[in-house]
Amino acid sequence: MAPELKEEKLDQSEDERSNPSYEPIPLDELAKKQSVTIEGSECIRRSPMLTTDQPIAFMEKETRTLHDVFLRGLKRSNGRPCVGWRPGPKEPFKWLTYREVLDRAKNFGSGLVAKGAKANTSQLVGIFAQNRVEWKIAEQACNSYSMVIVPLYDTLGPQSVQYIITQCGLKLIVIDVNSKAKTLLNACKEGTYCLAILVMMEEPNDEVKRLAVETNVKIFTFDEMENIGKDEPHDFVPPSADDLHTICYTSGTTGFPKGVMLTHANVIADHAGVLAAGEETYINFSSEDVYISYLPLAHVFERLMAVAMYYEGARVGFFQGDIKLLTDDIIALRPTVMAMVPRLINRIYDKIWAGASQSLIKNFLLNRAVKSKSEKLSNGVTTKNSFWDKIVFRKIQNTLGGRLRVCVTGAAPVSPDILNFMRCALGIPFTEAYGQTESSSGICASCPGDYNTGSVGGPVLCNLVKLVDVPDKNYFAKDGKGEICAKGPNVFIGYYKDEEKTKETLDEEGWLHTGDVGMWLPNGSLKIIDRKKHIFKLSQGEYIAPEKIEGILLESPAVSQVFLYGESLKSAVVLVAVPDPESFEKWCSEKGVGSGAKYEDLCSNEQVNQLVLEDMRSFGKFRGLKSFELPAKLYLSSELFTIESELLTPTLKNRRPQIYARYQEEIAEMYKDLN
Repeated sequence: MAPELKEEKLDQSEDERSNPSYEPIPLDELAKKQSVTIEGSECIRRSPMLTTDQPIAFMEKETRTLHDVFLRGLKRSNGRPCVGWRPGPKEPFKWLTYREVLDRAKNFGSGLVAKGAKANTSQLVGIFAQNRVEWKIAEQACNSYSMVIVPLYDTLGPQSVQYIITQCGLKLIVIDVNSKAKTLLNACKEGTYCLAILVMMEEPNDEVKRLAVETNVKIFTFDEMENIGKDEPHDFVPPSADDLHTICYTSGTTGFPKGVMLTHANVIADHAGVLAAGEETYINFSSEDVYISYLPLAHVFERLMAVAMYYEGARVGFFQGDIKLLTDDIIALRPTVMAMVPRLINRIYDKIWAGASQSLIKNFLLNRAVKSKSEKLSNGVTTKNSFWDKIVFRKIQNTLGGRLRVCVTGAAPVSPDILNFMRCALGIPFTEAYGQTESSSGICASCPGDYNTGSVGGPVLCNLVKLVDVPDKNYFAKDGKGEICAKGPNVFIGYYKDEEKTKETLDEEGWLHTGDVGMWLPNGSLKIIDRKKHIFKLSQGEYIAPEKIEGILLESPAVSQVFLYGESLKSAVVLVAVPDPESFEKWCSEKGVGSGAKYEDLCSNEQVNQLVLEDMRSFGKFRGLKSFELPAKLYLSSELFTIESELLTPTLKNRRPQIYARYQEEIAEMYKDLN
């Protein structure tokens, strides 16, 4: 029997009846003054676009939930496509309209209700799939029936997936392929947990059907669940703004993942805070925009980008699921908006320069083009119509579809030099955002025109930012340095079933403590300079921030991944580095070593090892690293750190304990001859 359906809630709270206002500021003015100090406060800053000291919570009073967002997109799309996919590698994108997606979401949600799901926030629905049309339909069904989504993803690892399912008590999971279904059902058979319903996007095979019978788990295909709902329709049960939207698990670098609880209001606020900063200038999304979705929808950064598209009635095209085919998907889709993570940016950068190095003429032209456009960039100007665009950069722009006008990067730092190169090559501002899952994504975002500070910009309009003293590392708010804290309607409500960690991260006044250390620059922008955690002290009493140092050492073209390690009883640090498999042989050849040797042999060559170490130490010295921050010894590994080997988090950050465990013997060997 279907549960009683609740009526749609009316706006009730003061927050829902009003919203602090803001006023656009010309970009050249904003670049010079990206934050202002709140009167009567020594360290709290806000966006200068806010007309009061209160951050905004939404763009429109009528659009307060993700159900509202899609209805708004439906109206603005005027019958245009919503989501698309490629049936095969050589085939064009096929599309569903906003109306078709909403109708299918209603059918799917009705089917879930018909099979016993509750149309309220007590109902948790797992989604264990790659980005695809069904992911969006399942999510939209939950958004429209007040259910809570719990995304799962392979790269969490089997133990973390098991932990999430157990902690959430998940009984209902929407899944894409048989291999995942088999894993979950085998766990049920072993008594690890007990599922009730699996909804499969792929047709279940005989083994999955057999396991389902043995474990008493009901299996439905996605189409079957939609047909059930079509025959037993239920009206939408829209959530209120303060209702829980998702429990988004962060992988973390240690221990089990934490379930970040985000409400509809949290996500709507962050969307508003980022969009408002450039809605009439450099962002200015519209129903004409096209977005390529390939970063995992399990992460809030990707979902926030998608929300921005659905809000405007724009199109979202999903990649085929194979990262090796991403370039083909991009060329076929020709997106106008794209999100990138640092690792992808670095790979594009390395490939461009590696290609240019094959020819003296190409190398000369690329250097001249970069120099010319960098001069314009230093004056705050980006362009894609210059002479150098026509003869050098057009090919690069066309590999990303030729229509890009908005690019956003986040998740981890990017070298300012590399980011500015991308701005020159693509001829667009290329915004760098800073935030975390606990802030629904963005806390700060860089401003067009500010290309020389290496900052992450000023506070977005949905939160305030302050710096807090970190006395152990001599960072003090009075000096404009300290741990970055954010407060606003975008900040999460806590970790699921973990009050202790919630109190560690969210203080009594509602400030989110990020663990990152920043400093205010003269133009009011924020620069990330350190990490409060992941620090250690050497025997002489000096503190080491490994992630900061690793970011600098990665500027060496010889390597693609690094892990810095130090011990409190030692006075020096050591390094594990992985050379770039695609360019290392050429790099060695240019240095006159290891001629003709293969990649694995070069990694074990002592002369090569010394040259790479010297190269990285020279980069470190040039960037101002102190002598004790430079690695004393190096181990070159031919094995890439990967998500699959559990050496990287799903956001491609080092899992420090796991990397240490993997290279413990090599690290011990390096320390043998060091004090």
